[in-house]
Amino acid sequence: MPALAPTDHVGTVTWLGHMAERTEPAVTGIAVDALELSFAGIDGVPYGGRTRPSCSRVTAQHPKGTEIANTRQLSVISAEELAQIARAMGLEALDPAWLGASLVIEGIGDFSHVPPSARLQAEAGTTLVIDMQNRPCHQPGLTIERHHPGRGKAFRTAARGLRGVTAWVERPGPLRLGDRLRLHLPDQRPWRGGS
Repeated sequence: MPALAPTDHVGTVTWLGHMAERTEPAVTGIAVDALELSFAGIDGVPYGGRTRPSCSRVTAQHPKGTEIANTRQLSVISAEELAQIARAMGLEALDPAWLGASLVIEGIGDFSHVPPSARLQAEAGTTLVIDMQNRPCHQPGLTIERHHPGRGKAFRTAARGLRGVTAWVERPGPLRLGDRLRLHLPDQRPWRGGS
């Protein structure tokens, strides 16, 4: 029996981008029409690479700065949840580049809660492994504040549980606007605790 089960849930890529070099705490992303993903994610960008230094999100496991596998190569956001965050902030829309997104997909409900180890697979075979939910941080709020003064501080609260997921590349290949990504889920029941 396969460890992963293909589902009928398919998302369409509506936006692609990558982070520019970071010279300040705010987020600066660049929109593109296509990405060529390697085992390192997006080559030459701040969050690319097969390894990374551990950050504050994993200090319970590794001292800050320890070299670990990079399971945060990509930031994947749902178009529907991005719109929901914008509405909660009183904005018409949010530019995914302000959030440091790698891709935005439309059509998979409750996207930020897709389980870890699920796969998103393009028709060309390019495959992403979902690591975990991406928690909101203050940096996108700084960028939003530049474009909408007085609104940036609301980002963390508005984005809680809606910030998408982080992912890493299992099978390299291209991603293009309009590509369809099928969701594959781990074929196991949810964990019930350690009793």
